[in-house]
Amino acid sequence: MDVRLPSGAVNRSDRHAPLAPEVAERWSRFGKGDAELYVNLLGLVVEDVRVDYCRMRMPFRDSLNQAAGIVHGGAIAGLLDSVVVPVVGAAYDRDTRFSTVDMHVQFISALVREDALAEGWIVKRGRGTVFCESEVVGADSGKLIARSVLTYNVSTVAARG
Repeated sequence: MDVRLPSGAVNRSDRHAPLAPEVAERWSRFGKGDAELYVNLLGLVVEDVRVDYCRMRMPFRDSLNQAAGIVHGGAIAGLLDSVVVPVVGAAYDRDTRFSTVDMHVQFISALVREDALAEGWIVKRGRGTVFCESEVVGADSGKLIARSVLTYNVSTVAARG
């Protein structure tokens, strides 16, 4: 059974088992480092991370807007892509590298002066490919803003020595 978030949007977290505590802790810090990374620029905050699932918030700020006063599609696409990073990465050790190789985005509604709330989940894991989906809703309105279908490539980095 789906749980509703305070906004009325569907929360898929109950479909996913908890992660091991050390893995959950590692990925709950995603976007909070000192490095100047894109996720830090967007201000993304992990709210929940589980096996094959993550929920992330992008707090509203005027600098994310485009000229017409709505949140820029690039910021929303960045959130759709970033919310699946912990989803993909939580299944691997720190030496595993993965990256987006394909991403389709459907913008459904405009996001105006409210936080964006994203959920990302695994559709299927293969040996070297992971298929994901993600959605963004308005955190207050519950309005569906955008959806995405993503494909990630996964590879292990050989030890150097």
